[in-house]
Amino acid sequence: MKRAPSVPDRVSRRRLLAAGGALALGPLLAACGDGTDDDGTGDESARSAGDAADGGGPWSFKDDRGRTVRTDSEPKTLVAFVSTAAALHDYGIECKGVFGPTEPIEGKPNPQAGDLDVSKPTSLGTAWGRFNVEKYAALQPDLLISNMFPAPDLWHVPEESRKKIEALAPSVGISIARTSLLNPLRRTAELAESLGADLGAKKVTDAKARFDRATGTLREAAGASGGLKVLAVAGHADQLYVAVPDSYCDLNYFKDLGVEFVGGEKPDEWGFWEALSWENADLIMVDNRSTALPPKEPAEEPTWRQLPAVKAGRTTPWSMEERFSYAGFAPVIEQLAAAVKKSKQLDT
Repeated sequence: MKRAPSVPDRVSRRRLLAAGGALALGPLLAACGDGTDDDGTGDESARSAGDAADGGGPWSFKDDRGRTVRTDSEPKTLVAFVSTAAALHDYGIECKGVFGPTEPIEGKPNPQAGDLDVSKPTSLGTAWGRFNVEKYAALQPDLLISNMFPAPDLWHVPEESRKKIEALAPSVGISIARTSLLNPLRRTAELAESLGADLGAKKVTDAKARFDRATGTLREAAGASGGLKVLAVAGHADQLYVAVPDSYCDLNYFKDLGVEFVGGEKPDEWGFWEALSWENADLIMVDNRSTALPPKEPAEEPTWRQLPAVKAGRTTPWSMEERFSYAGFAPVIEQLAAAVKKSKQLDT
């Protein structure tokens, strides 16, 4: 798995941070066939959802690599990246195993786990590159699910053990890079439905309604912000990096809602990060994951403390690896809308 898009090279070589840094702002062999469509959104997925609703028969799902997974029956033993498992949990679909960060942050539940009780599924490893293949095999998995950042690699599935992992069960990948947030939200819902979720359940429709209200609120706040400039930053112990908004599906969508991000013209070779002048930001989004530096550490750095937005107390969490469900993103958007409303363009 390539690491360069997720973090600056220096951090990536150390394999310390899962997707960026610190400050911003899944022995049962199953058949797996390759699809021919490139967009991974063909009719196969819709048909599989209907089969699942009938409660029997073969199961299939075309993922965002254009690959169609086919099994003789609906997969029951699911293993997923933690935020993907959390999103499926929001639809009533439970995973037997998870991988990726689940540890508390400053005594509070890990935000990447959402409403998932992380004590229930088997953890295959929480750090980058740590995926216990023996534990995975012992679960006798039917399906492995993860996000892709970017495609075709499955997030947090180590390249060095990928062949062993892929031999144990088929996999599904949902693309979350260089696309609108609406796409992984829709695709995750489709996957959940194919696995037996009822998208018409009140909990699900209520979450979607809340999400729609939140997007309206953010659009209104952005429109009334007077040109407020927002910066999303990832960092390491000795340096900060600026995210390229179009490469991150959440920031991409927030732009569509009218949020103006500070952007530059010299991104890295992957197009995910760039160095910019932070002084131009009115509001800074701060990464809220366990792989991020604790907030108190940057606060001790003079350069950070002198940023106008920081001096004005205009920082807000960046849920960089939030679960891709409407229940997960509704409060995220509400929080950003509140921060935009509260902030006024800084005098420069």
